[in-house]
Amino acid sequence: MIHTLREGLGCETVSLWHKDRDLQGVDMVVLPGGFSYGDYLRSGAIARFSPIMEEVIKHADRGGYVFGVCNGFQILTEAGLVPGALLRNHTGKFICKNVHLVRGSGLSPMTAGLSDTGVYQIPIAHGEGRYHADEDTLKALNDNGQVMFHYAEADGAITPEANPNGSVQNIAGVCNDKRNVMGMMPHPERAADANLLNTDGVALFESLLNYTVSR
Repeated sequence: MIHTLREGLGCETVSLWHKDRDLQGVDMVVLPGGFSYGDYLRSGAIARFSPIMEEVIKHADRGGYVFGVCNGFQILTEAGLVPGALLRNHTGKFICKNVHLVRGSGLSPMTAGLSDTGVYQIPIAHGEGRYHADEDTLKALNDNGQVMFHYAEADGAITPEANPNGSVQNIAGVCNDKRNVMGMMPHPERAADANLLNTDGVALFESLLNYTVSR
């Protein structure tokens, strides 16, 4: 994530430790993927109580931007910064492969610059990525344009077969109602370098940066 933001996109990027209590004036906090605390208990459930999360929550409450990927998305749900929860994959297995995404709503900074007809090949790597929310929450998410991405086929069709983990409504990413906190399970930073033979993730980051902070 740091390499993509700093080297690939030219952003001034500050590394923050989970025990820090100073965000050093950043415009956006990015919670990357990984396995915080070994994913014991529930993925993200312990990291949610890391000292820095107190500052991340304050930052979000002030309208500051927060973006979480994979484990970062799990931490955001555990902290209540975005709706819903991430459950164990319906297969019960860890899944690591490329998937295809289509834009849900174009109202979030992450999706505002994307095309309605665009299909983006982005990798996933998770064991607990099955997005779940109750019916009332799902209705609110859809009514308010908070669903950022759906899992889809290569041609953009949203089908049960394209759903890698059993997420409700093929949801791959959501934002909060203020649209300043965003989370997704797929890893766009792993699809943002020509050396990896995939740059589909660049469009997602360009949208995020163009609609949030100045580089």
